[in-house]
Amino acid sequence: MVDVTAAARVEMAEIIVNECLCGKAKQLEKAEVDGIRIGLQPDVVTYNTLIAAYCRCVGIDAGYSVLHRMKEVGINPDVITYNSLIAGATRYCLLFECLDLFDEMLEMNILPDIWSYNTLMNCFFKLGKPDEAYRAFQDILLKDISVHSATFNILCNGLCMNGYTENSLMLLRSLKRYGFIPQLVTYNNLIHGLCKSGRGKAAMEFLNELEESGHIPNAITYTTVMTCCFRYRQFEEGLKIFAEMKNKGYTYDVFAYCTVASMLLKTGRITEANEYLGYIVTSGFSLDTVSFNTIVYLYCKEGQLENAYKLLYEAEKGGLESDKYTHAILIDGLCKTGNFQEARQQLNRMSMTGFDSNLVAWNSFINGLCKAGHFDHALQTFESMDVKDSVTLP
Repeated sequence: MVDVTAAARVEMAEIIVNECLCGKAKQLEKAEVDGIRIGLQPDVVTYNTLIAAYCRCVGIDAGYSVLHRMKEVGINPDVITYNSLIAGATRYCLLFECLDLFDEMLEMNILPDIWSYNTLMNCFFKLGKPDEAYRAFQDILLKDISVHSATFNILCNGLCMNGYTENSLMLLRSLKRYGFIPQLVTYNNLIHGLCKSGRGKAAMEFLNELEESGHIPNAITYTTVMTCCFRYRQFEEGLKIFAEMKNKGYTYDVFAYCTVASMLLKTGRITEANEYLGYIVTSGFSLDTVSFNTIVYLYCKEGQLENAYKLLYEAEKGGLESDKYTHAILIDGLCKTGNFQEARQQLNRMSMTGFDSNLVAWNSFINGLCKAGHFDHALQTFESMDVKDSVTLP
């Protein structure tokens, strides 16, 4: 038998993790078998690494199979083993499995640590059960478990996610007096919660506090506040935030530019909207079909069909191909403006490019005809379709 050193065990664990990170989950077991073949017997660290990787890359059932194999060879699981399984169950929102794992830990005289509770709290919040999450936090305090800053961040974030922004604010103020330092994600969630409840001024104050605390706001922070300003018709304030971020050297994503362009289109500032949308297409953004369709939709929604077609031409010239949803959006826009002849021509172009079975587009066309009172035309179109679904009812 080969003499196994700690370094060799660590190396084996690293191989397993690297295989997982490379997306080669099927090779995890091979790494374990290869280790045994050269005399490197797996220990609890090896199996914990396997369980964590399987839960992350394959699924919770694969993690359970490793746990079973681990017990069969006489290696007792520890708190890290169960934390990985609980995290895997949480990833799929399997609350009852999380609770069963907790009970199993206690039956084996394995005491849950702060990470066990953090994961359980996170699961409760994800499932919209903030009261149960807070009871888990109280259990931490009763058992005198040393609390990590991540625990407080989970509490603040979870309360905001579930609409308890005011409670989260009170908790944050209380914890800061005891030296708790909120993370950027905590500020972002609080700002989002305040914006969602219409408290734009408070969100701006938190944005200032975030900067004063040494955190650097990211695109999510600014976009959240900017969107809030637009929602409550504080257009100039929203544009000011957009400009401020650009001046500070931050990079906005496509979503941010689309948000600004949408506001400009809604308020009739077509020329400015064209500048922003044109910038997206020509400035080297990694524009995928989904983002492109969003821009086309914004134009069609505001009746700017000519600009939508110009954008389509520029994008296709640049190598971006339209998909069936692009055609459906254009046809819907044409129908809403009463351009049924052009909508029919768009349907024909769609069929010529291989999207003849696009039911969404056909449904949009028939729906538009019905709304305009062209029932005979709608029925003729319906009868001419090769493929129909339950939605296509003139």
